[in-house]
Amino acid sequence: MIVLAHVSDPHLDGSPVRAERAARVLDYVNTLSQPVTALLVTGDLADHGTPAEYEEVRAALKSPVPVFTCPGNHDVREPYRQVLLGEPASGGPVNQVHHAGGAVFALCDSSIPGRDEGLLDDETLAWLGDVLDGAGDAPVFVCFHHPPVRLHSPFVDEIRQQREDRLADLIAAHPRVAALLCGHAHTGAATTFAGKPLRVAPGIVSTLRLPWESGPVLDYDLPPAVAFHVLDDDERLTTHYRVVP
Repeated sequence: MIVLAHVSDPHLDGSPVRAERAARVLDYVNTLSQPVTALLVTGDLADHGTPAEYEEVRAALKSPVPVFTCPGNHDVREPYRQVLLGEPASGGPVNQVHHAGGAVFALCDSSIPGRDEGLLDDETLAWLGDVLDGAGDAPVFVCFHHPPVRLHSPFVDEIRQQREDRLADLIAAHPRVAALLCGHAHTGAATTFAGKPLRVAPGIVSTLRLPWESGPVLDYDLPPAVAFHVLDDDERLTTHYRVVP
């Protein structure tokens, strides 16, 4: 059984308030009575993408369990790669593959430098196809920042992932995909994409209010939350959402 803790959008910027919210989430995950298989953070790790912010991110995401990250629209590829991955600066997509608990985690870069909407470009789709082809019988979690579907919030839907039909075709050709996991929306959500579960992590820095709710679009006072995705031995995915006190 795989138990994955999934969070998103800490938007760390050096401010004490945001650092405290991220620390609450990491303390919660790190002190669970049973360790999770991994912790996934699906983008917007930094707010402005500076090297100093990524130093803060690196310190904030220390955990006894494996931590997997992918970039979002607020992230900047060169310092992200240098500080978090220890790699030379490069403006190309930051795509990574990891293994944990018998599963494959394909971490895709859906960011478009200088833009808020997302896209899996040709290089990333080709890379993802190779990862899926090489996964064998292992279940695969495909992870990125931007949701490839409408979530019924104009604030988010205007800047979601574009040209998602290409991703849908790729997923449809690979039955070992267990789920697609993303962030960006600052609200926990569950739907499907290309016949597979699509799960959206809650935001750490703030919570999205939906059009039928009152109040500001982004609420910075509501507490952060964590999604727990459980893939059982029958490969059925169950997701629990927990507010972090």
